[in-house]
Amino acid sequence: MATSIKNLSEYDKANISNGADYKIGIVVSEWNEAITSKLLDGALQTFQEHGVCDENLLIKSVPGAFELPLGAQSMIQKNNLDGVITIGVVIQGETKHFDYVCSGATQGIMDVMLKTNTPISFCVLTDNNMQQSIDRSGGKHGNKGIECAVSLLKMIELQKSLK
Repeated sequence: MATSIKNLSEYDKANISNGADYKIGIVVSEWNEAITSKLLDGALQTFQEHGVCDENLLIKSVPGAFELPLGAQSMIQKNNLDGVITIGVVIQGETKHFDYVCSGATQGIMDVMLKTNTPISFCVLTDNNMQQSIDRSGGKHGNKGIECAVSLLKMIELQKSLK
């Protein structure tokens, strides 16, 4: 996780394999699009830097973070993907809705990953306010989209090395 002490968007690019043969799905939430679009841009930039071909990227949108698990599961079931990145933003409000959406999205994504044995990178910001989301989508704490793309590439590499 990016903090004010360490920006994990800066990493050693030499430690990431070339992803030219990787087929990657991206499920992105339409809710808080001003933030999710920046996270998506960071992920796409990272995939491009590591050789992932545009034709090997499948990008689909879902209404909100709560729908990310089903979007990821559907992508995996209907396509031959090496991994999926889920992108969303949930910002604390005045009700418990935040807790339920965060919990459901988190558990749902984890369940899909374990059920399908497919790496899924969790790029869902769960912030207290809009400024925190801005700071984590290209602001002072880097871009979580970059971090999650790197994580996904490493997990795909791990899966391939174990087969």
